[in-house]
Amino acid sequence: MHAKETLFADLMQGRAQQFQVPLYQRTYSWTEKQLGQLWSDVVEQARWLGSAGERGSTHFLGSVVLAPSPQNDVTFPRWLVVDGQQRLTTLSLALAAIRDHVAQTRPDQAQRIDEQYLINKWSSGNDRLRLLPTQADRSQFAAHVHGTLGERDTGSGIATAYTFFRGKVVEAAEPTAPHDVFRIEQAITSRLSLVLVTAERGDNVHRIFESLNNTGLKLSQADLLRNYLFMRLPTRGEQVYETHWLPLQRSLSNDELEQLMWLHLVLDGDDRVRRQDLYAAQQRRFEDDGAGEAEIEEYIRELHRRSVHFRRLLHPEEEPDPAVRAALRRLAAWQAAVTHPALMLLLHRREREEVDSADVVRALAYIESFLVRRMICRIPTNNLNRIFQSVPGQLPLDVPVTEGLHRLLSSENRFWPDDADLREKIRTAPFYQYGRWQQRKLVLQRLEESYGHPEPVDFAAAQLTIEHVMPQTPDDAWLRALAEEAGPEETAEELHARYQHTLGNLTLTAVNAELSNHPFERKQDLLRCSHLEMNRRIAATERWGVREILARADDLADHAIALWPAPLRGMGRAERSRDWQLAHQVLAALPHGMWTSYGDLAAFLGSGAQAVGNHLANTPAVVNAYRVLTSEGRISDGFRWSTPQEAGSEDVRARLTADGVRFTATGAADPAQRLTAEDLAALIAGTDDDRADGEDTAQGATAGITPGQETRAERFFRQLAADDSSETVEAVRALFAHWEALGGWIGHGSGHVITSAYLMLGESGGPGRGIWPMTLYPGGGRGGTAEVVFQYLAAREPFTDRALRAQLLSRLNALDGVDLPEGKLELRPNIRLSLLEKERNRQLLTETLTWFRDRWESRISS
Repeated sequence: MHAKETLFADLMQGRAQQFQVPLYQRTYSWTEKQLGQLWSDVVEQARWLGSAGERGSTHFLGSVVLAPSPQNDVTFPRWLVVDGQQRLTTLSLALAAIRDHVAQTRPDQAQRIDEQYLINKWSSGNDRLRLLPTQADRSQFAAHVHGTLGERDTGSGIATAYTFFRGKVVEAAEPTAPHDVFRIEQAITSRLSLVLVTAERGDNVHRIFESLNNTGLKLSQADLLRNYLFMRLPTRGEQVYETHWLPLQRSLSNDELEQLMWLHLVLDGDDRVRRQDLYAAQQRRFEDDGAGEAEIEEYIRELHRRSVHFRRLLHPEEEPDPAVRAALRRLAAWQAAVTHPALMLLLHRREREEVDSADVVRALAYIESFLVRRMICRIPTNNLNRIFQSVPGQLPLDVPVTEGLHRLLSSENRFWPDDADLREKIRTAPFYQYGRWQQRKLVLQRLEESYGHPEPVDFAAAQLTIEHVMPQTPDDAWLRALAEEAGPEETAEELHARYQHTLGNLTLTAVNAELSNHPFERKQDLLRCSHLEMNRRIAATERWGVREILARADDLADHAIALWPAPLRGMGRAERSRDWQLAHQVLAALPHGMWTSYGDLAAFLGSGAQAVGNHLANTPAVVNAYRVLTSEGRISDGFRWSTPQEAGSEDVRARLTADGVRFTATGAADPAQRLTAEDLAALIAGTDDDRADGEDTAQGATAGITPGQETRAERFFRQLAADDSSETVEAVRALFAHWEALGGWIGHGSGHVITSAYLMLGESGGPGRGIWPMTLYPGGGRGGTAEVVFQYLAAREPFTDRALRAQLLSRLNALDGVDLPEGKLELRPNIRLSLLEKERNRQLLTETLTWFRDRWESRISS
């Protein structure tokens, strides 16, 4: 066997050749977890390429083991891929996504990528593919490489990976981003190193494959670095361990210790290192500096000292100054771990007496404002790590640290929204659909505090959640009132979708269930008795509609501007293309067979339908722009292709049909395949359980309930019975009993408008501790629903396998009255609980839940 280091470009370019995946290899199986990690590595390498004068080290991707194929010949070499097919397939799909992204604007570059990496130009049939996957994946891989759209199957792992990269390339192509798609291509082909191992003819490739894949439990970066440190302390090791390491290890968990080690490198100026490269980076520094025992001991002593500061970030109650403690608590509640490099720097400078606590409080206010204003203005968080990681190395040296931090965060391409941007987004952006639930709650809490009520609320003890004043499910009375304000081009429903989630329509309350979707007059009576100043002001309003929502938004904007400091002027500001970049990102993520409307996309963006239409009509090469239709599911009369290449290819309906969009007898797109504003928000949300309520989920009917108090289960069934029939209620009770007989348990949410019930498997303590196929909600006036949580299952074994989720969807579609399109596999579609009144539906659902339990248990046992 021969081994050498190589690059993807060196492996794939050159003469016509083919890499064949043997039949004994498994099918393509990378999920978004592995794809996301690879993309992070690629983007990191692209940044190196964009840094003038800096090369850095390439990223080691892994090994590729090849053996001569029995079909090999002199004029057309063929190789068996013994190991590494997942890597080669993924990189090829990423390049196919880049090729397709630039095909309309740079056809010459698209052809170059195709011929250099993906195809053998002068060959035909299977020989045309440079990489020939195993037979199970071959047709799908070929369809994506050859661009035969109609033959693509969205249910395959190949299609999932291609769609993932298609969306990421759109995101990376943003004009203000620090890298472009061709740097991404270069990073993939020339910055990811591989160890190429070539076997001789006659070697036992099966044995090689088994040996390579016989892996054990990997040590963490902290474990590796600890072992290295004490290996370098032959005479001082025992004393250093007792004096510094043991107290350090007792004060932090292994994961926290690893974070601290990484922060130590960042604070020392290594702002490009990633946590997964911590061990190699620190080892390299020691060896480059010729570190002996004294230097190793000093490093451990410094870790111990900095651990005191780090614990204050994790446990703000350990901070002695009350004002600093309060600011740290807010950042901890925000879950702002990305800010830790800046926070550690501030506490370090205070210890050295370069700043006092008042300076630290002012600096923390800038950091909080930076996070809050960006969140309200819907600026993506994907560059926050880089921004705060670079703080120690980029702070101006000629001014105090607090002023320097203000300058740095205000500088160009930091995207700290100014007062005008903040005011506009408070008026128009769907605040309720962006950021994490605790962040939304914290914003409203801080705004309430800014009113200076003489009897402030104890927010730590209060059971407050977010309430929509104009309800999410308006009845006819609400819609009639909205119709009076609607213009000629906008319906009451569209007006409701546009303003329901804006900040002006939201407040905090402990009586959400009582408020629900009642008329405003009823809500007034309840809000008038509230201890919150915000609620008393709402109650003092005669009516509640768009005018009142906008007026309250302006008032809240005044408070927000006073509460969260603005960036400095003259330091450069973000371009306004960020909003449209969010539109491009969500359109690129549209699942196969799904469409959305101009109004839905506008409500998601906090824009107007006409502005959305104008932007799509006048912006070339927006991915999936043709899948934005009118609210009736029809192609807009004003639609036109943005490039001549598209205009000459096919008509819009044919393209939609090829994308899996069905049309009814009237010529309208199937409404079952339509994605609402809420669906669009879910498309680009994370897979963590970040529902709007954000409440805990308790096991059992009486968990967390004091004697004489209504249990969560009782509350659930009371709300369910309020607008569902007794037959539906009894069917749900029977469903719960069947689930518990299967070994599951029912978790109940608390403290929000409509309570909920989770069909849980695994440990108690909330959804994050186990797995659940669906969440049941009472209807709040519109009938109860079961939310099928495909989006969350995608991150939970064994349902990271898309084929398993597709089986679940198919089983649910067997129920009478259920027709969930395949595009909903990326989302959280609803099923009406009233369908369970049919005995056949009850039987099919219980069989489906049994199947779900069996799939999960088979994974656990294996």
